[in-house]
Amino acid sequence: MRAPVRYTPDVEDVKPDEGRTIEGLNETFDTILKTVAQDSGHAVRSVHAKAHGILEGVLRIDESLPFELAQGLFAKAGEHKVIMRLSTNAGDILPDAVSLPRGLALKVLNVDGERLPDAEGTTQNFIMVNGKVFQAPTAEKFLGSLKLLAGTTDRAEGLKVVASTVLRGVNKALTAVGIESPTLGSLGGAPNVNPLGETYYSVTPFRYGDYIAKFSVAPVAPGLTALTGTEIDASGRPNAIRETVQSEMEGIEGVWEFRVQLCRDLERQPVEDPTVEWDEEEAPFQRVGLITVRPQDSWEAGRVQAVDEEMRFGVWTGLAAHRPLGNINRARNAPYKHSAEFRQQFNRCPIHEPGAGR
Repeated sequence: MRAPVRYTPDVEDVKPDEGRTIEGLNETFDTILKTVAQDSGHAVRSVHAKAHGILEGVLRIDESLPFELAQGLFAKAGEHKVIMRLSTNAGDILPDAVSLPRGLALKVLNVDGERLPDAEGTTQNFIMVNGKVFQAPTAEKFLGSLKLLAGTTDRAEGLKVVASTVLRGVNKALTAVGIESPTLGSLGGAPNVNPLGETYYSVTPFRYGDYIAKFSVAPVAPGLTALTGTEIDASGRPNAIRETVQSEMEGIEGVWEFRVQLCRDLERQPVEDPTVEWDEEEAPFQRVGLITVRPQDSWEAGRVQAVDEEMRFGVWTGLAAHRPLGNINRARNAPYKHSAEFRQQFNRCPIHEPGAGR
């Protein structure tokens, strides 16, 4: 196996027009944010608005990791409290019969080290989805798709449910012959899977101390792996996923591996194009820690208020050692902050970053 590629700033290719694209993203997210807020009277996130569970657990970083894995947050063995938010990727609150890709936002608390610019507090955030690639190669292409979706925000729920059923069938037929379609999934054709059994991926690359990596969180506890691939019947139950997660987590201990995939060839594992899957035979995922979540109420009112309403998650909240890399990541910084600021102002509810008051 090839040695991992060393990080240097020139692994990124920053285009001169990225600022204009970011302005377009902010404007389009504004359309989504304002439409939902005005229709419902409450502001939610511009992406992954609907949470299905809020969990508290512990990340235990493995001891005696080899040098290439003992980087950044993972340089020293130890324990950190974590908060996990399970979600679906739409920017409006839809009935669960509209099946979309699942998301996992992970906030690791009390992390020491040099922070990214403007990263408040003392946490390291990871944002992941249950797919290995992003739907667009660049932020400019993503903006085009987002403008189409913004036009359907908070409209024709019934049609979305019907369309989702049709798209799921098309997606299953394609999958059966070996074709995966992130685009169909993002439009409502994703399998309506139980989020507790899913493996999640960062999709985009990050600095990993001296190296470059993508991240993954994978279930390993039998109570979770038994749920992998199981689909939830959400007909007539708008919050079926939330209810299922709540029921399951009352009786099982959740254990997930945190895994790192080191870049070993910049041509085969590009930094700037997140539609390219990094081949796991050439660049395998390697475990660096375990996340453990005891049985708990995953929709406990106090925790939902503290996390879903009063916190934000963003890939630019964390350590300089895990700097987000690539065009899509560079474009995520301003819109994520913009979304949080809008929620804070509209709901008149301050958003707190753990450790920011130190």
